[in-house]
Amino acid sequence: MSTAAIDYTQEIPVVEGKPKAAEIDATVAAPLDEFPKRAWWITFAVTASMLAFGAYCAFMTVFEGLGLWGINIPVAWGFDITNFVFWIGIGHAGTLISAILFLLRQHWRTGVARFAEAMTIFAVICAGVFPILHLGRPWLPLYLTPYPNQHGIWINFMSPLVWDVFAVSTYFTVSLVFWYTGLIPDLATLRDRTTGKVKKTIYSIFSLGWRHSNRHWRHYERAYLILAGFATPLVLSVHTIVSFDFAVSVLPGWHSTIFPPYFVAGAVFSGFAMVQNVLIFVRQSFKLKHFITLNHLEKMNQIMIVTGSMVAYAYLMEFFIAWYSGNEFERFAFINRALGPYAWAYWVMVCCNVLAPQLFWIKKIRRSIPAMFVIGVLVNVGMWFERFVIIITSLHRDFLPSSWGMYYPTIYDIGILIGSFGLFFTLILIFVRVLPVVSIFETKAVTEGAQPGHH
Repeated sequence: MSTAAIDYTQEIPVVEGKPKAAEIDATVAAPLDEFPKRAWWITFAVTASMLAFGAYCAFMTVFEGLGLWGINIPVAWGFDITNFVFWIGIGHAGTLISAILFLLRQHWRTGVARFAEAMTIFAVICAGVFPILHLGRPWLPLYLTPYPNQHGIWINFMSPLVWDVFAVSTYFTVSLVFWYTGLIPDLATLRDRTTGKVKKTIYSIFSLGWRHSNRHWRHYERAYLILAGFATPLVLSVHTIVSFDFAVSVLPGWHSTIFPPYFVAGAVFSGFAMVQNVLIFVRQSFKLKHFITLNHLEKMNQIMIVTGSMVAYAYLMEFFIAWYSGNEFERFAFINRALGPYAWAYWVMVCCNVLAPQLFWIKKIRRSIPAMFVIGVLVNVGMWFERFVIIITSLHRDFLPSSWGMYYPTIYDIGILIGSFGLFFTLILIFVRVLPVVSIFETKAVTEGAQPGHH
């Protein structure tokens, strides 16, 4: 038996092996240089078909009106707001991985941050579709923004729906600038290595004259740090304000102070699950296993354990507070969730969000690609049902039994949901073919031996 000392404090390499700078450039840029293969075209055809079906359902909704949806009194919010909250939650992981982990100097973020940032932007685009359609008159969304006008007619600043406009638009703008700023050095690298005139022109325009000089790097690092500081509070603010759509009401099941932290934890939970799911395909399809390693995926699964436990705690506390408050309406609302007509949706939510992630405590499962993929899918299914349960079960049975009713989604509700997934995955497929999925310069910086004087 060897008596050699083992250094347990040694950090696991972020990038497997010791690839040279040219190898990193070639590997990350390979999907941009080669013509898409048949598998990509088949996948693109499927997602584009989903998008086309959703666009048709959205067009019919605008043409015929919201009567095509299943919403009615008392359930005036259905799939539209459920999908809105779901997609905003999906977009949370990108800013968390990029901004907060950057400020905490977590080097493992480099393999997944670029894709997570792009996913944030695509998810917010998907989310923005639903409130516009929900207006009923989607050609009047400017009434939600405080643009100057000579009549002095202003929006209702007391409405949480208006707060959503401010929060989501700010989040999208900062995330877009943050993502583009991180792309500039990589666009310059692609500009320098490409031989096509059209590509070189495009990369030259968007790289903003980057020359890899010391002066450029100093200004870049300062700007990136400032943007990370701006983006960090947005992780907490955006879904907190989205939760106010429910928490500031007096409806049983919604009027709760636990909603802001509960929504934030759930958003990070579902966002990490979506990033993990798609990255599994990306690392396999584009031979990026050395840059997006099992260690990256395992750390994401560990964060899902933490956020999933927070969500499970919130579920438990909701029932406890409903009982402890002595409010008979609150008690009925939560008993109705667990035992009422939509009990099936509630227990699907509990199984997917509470039970399934606990399997990640087992390291063998936490590092198994098939297992983590299935659990990630279940988490996203459960988080969608969480929003469905919060909205539908609180609305369909209110204070007056005479006004109780059921909500049944129509093909148009389901079609627009399918179309949103089609839009999301279509944008991802385009992204992986036109821009680097992994940050080239950050990967070089964390390669073993790249900075021997730094610890």
